[in-house]
Amino acid sequence: MDAHPTRISLVHAAMQQFGRSGFEAASTRTIAARAGTNISSIAYHFGGKDGLRLACADAVAGRIAQVARPLPVLQGDLDPRSARLALRRLMRRIVTFLIISPEASDAVAFVLRELAQPDSPVLDRLYPTLVEPRHRALCALWSAATGQPAESEDVKLAVFSLVGQVIYFRVAAPIVQRRMGWQRYSRPEARAITRRMLANLDRMIGGADG
Repeated sequence: MDAHPTRISLVHAAMQQFGRSGFEAASTRTIAARAGTNISSIAYHFGGKDGLRLACADAVAGRIAQVARPLPVLQGDLDPRSARLALRRLMRRIVTFLIISPEASDAVAFVLRELAQPDSPVLDRLYPTLVEPRHRALCALWSAATGQPAESEDVKLAVFSLVGQVIYFRVAAPIVQRRMGWQRYSRPEARAITRRMLANLDRMIGGADG
């Protein structure tokens, strides 16, 4: 994403408003006011509200790409132990991002709003650039860890289910926190969730080192 400060502020404000109100209901005037700029800045930087929506999608993709940086480039054979360790490192990073990163809440709300619309241009933007390549990479890593075929139905569903478990802790935070007696998510809660998720991962792949 362009590092221009006004552009960054508009994307942050828009992601929050789109996530809370939905794209159609979100007011560009409110977005501009929250970003501390005038409404004409949206047209100047993004060509309009539709362009701002796609810029939000690109911002989400960029942040997730940073979180997933530990994914190794699979060239040739990766031994099972290294693959398992890579999966565990990635799981820790995903939990940390989703549970205690301040920007995760708005990003998740924005994406969930868009997923509720089958014709969303955001889904069309994110699927080929983020979702499919990252999911394929995770499936390949899972295959290296378990010996199962990377593109098998079971492996693809296993990867979806693992990521889905982590996302639940973000989406259902009020329920989880109330049942656990937690006031909020902070470092101790993130560590507890990480331990649980790593145990789940170990069982799913048949044990892991680390």
